[in-house]
Amino acid sequence: MPQRGVTVWLTGLSGAGKTTISRSLEQQLRCSGYKVQVLDGDIVRKNLCKELGFSKEDRDENIRRIGFVAHLLTKNDVIVIVCAISPYYAIRQEVRQLIGNFIEVYVHAPLNVCEQRDVKGLYKKARAGEIKNFTGIDDPYEPPLNPEVECKTDSESIVESANKVLAKLADLGYLP
Repeated sequence: MPQRGVTVWLTGLSGAGKTTISRSLEQQLRCSGYKVQVLDGDIVRKNLCKELGFSKEDRDENIRRIGFVAHLLTKNDVIVIVCAISPYYAIRQEVRQLIGNFIEVYVHAPLNVCEQRDVKGLYKKARAGEIKNFTGIDDPYEPPLNPEVECKTDSESIVESANKVLAKLADLGYLP
């Protein structure tokens, strides 16, 4: 059975574990012979969206561009793993509609846990007023209402979280 394309969209606060889960998923899928592409929000922003700021309009445009690339790859039978904060519900729904084969994964960790994990010191800078419009501090994060998968990274391991996503992919027929 040939591989079917799908986008696995990991959304959550900075430090919730999106990138770490995406690496685990990518490794497991590649080891099983699947074509996989990870679109990490930080890397895409530096290369495809570097002229964008952090206003709501710019954040939406950033997600729209990531969604378009994911759409192209998905329709070419690639399993796309997007890990991006993507804080606003409406733009996530817009890219879901564009892509079609879409699994939303809410990577959830309480704000205090994300702040403890903050290796870049971004939360500390946001709390000190050095960074404005920081998601979760002075800019909202709108959690998914009905994600296909929820990973609670404060209480489950990376392997457990990745396995929940892989199980959903299998249940929906993307992993024959």
